Amino acid sequence: MDHLTKLEELLDQANMDIKNGQYDEATNKLEKIIDMDPNFGKAYNHLGYLYEVKFKEYEKGETLYKLCLEKSPMYPAVYYNYAVLLSTLEKYDELKELLDQAITIPGITKSTIYNEYAIMYEQQGKLTAAIEHYKKAALNTLDKSVLERAKGSIERCKMKQEFL
Repeated sequence: MDHLTKLEELLDQANMDIKNGQYDEATNKLEKIIDMDPNFGKAYNHLGYLYEVKFKEYEKGETLYKLCLEKSPMYPAVYYNYAVLLSTLEKYDELKELLDQAITIPGITKSTIYNEYAIMYEQQGKLTAAIEHYKKAALNTLDKSVLERAKGSIERCKMKQEFL
């Protein structure tokens, strides 16, 4: 088994651990991957996810996402995860920069990125911009549930505009 196959196999095992709620086991496997190959960016993303979502250590999660971006800038998953963290932390300038980069990545789900832009604008009270981006999210998907969510989000923003 070649080096990369071994790393991907360990990553798959760590993913299973995460799905099964075995976060310490997943963490150990991800750290082992990084020890074996410090340039294997995907491991930093998954570890960042654990620190952000499961351990609520946002700074550590952010550091790990940045490492993933540095090592594997073409890995789409890190853009989704890091965007959610920056949104949670209300780091909107950094979030906009990340989303501007993400939209250019081959294989990225554009509707998801447009939805993240929309959430960012909605959180900032920029409701017209939010509506525009929810529309872009809707127009860039074939998934009916994404369309329905975008429609509901647009309706929510329009209701908020009535209070302005």
